[in-house]
Amino acid sequence: MLQQAMPPIHPGEILKEMYLEPLGITITALADNLGVARKTVSQLVNCHMGVSAEMALRLGKAFNTTPELWLNMQRNYDLWHAGSKIKITHIRSLRTKERSKAWKAS
Repeated sequence: MLQQAMPPIHPGEILKEMYLEPLGITITALADNLGVARKTVSQLVNCHMGVSAEMALRLGKAFNTTPELWLNMQRNYDLWHAGSKIKITHIRSLRTKERSKAWKAS
């Protein structure tokens, strides 16, 4: 996977800038609608926590999107940040049993 130059935007920032602010929804109002604690939404919006599968279902319903939209944003964010922290160039690809035999023979 190629590392993008710019990190993906945290889904909480997307939630704030593309949904809450334009629609005039407060964190408290969203928390009440979602049936979660205000602190949970605040942590998400302030990028202190990620989107769980449960939260993705709630956000999908609330904003008429799919849960996959929210989970994909979180996955892309997590993978980018993990990729910037670890180096995997020293890891070799493991092969299936048949391919492994051919590899050892060469």
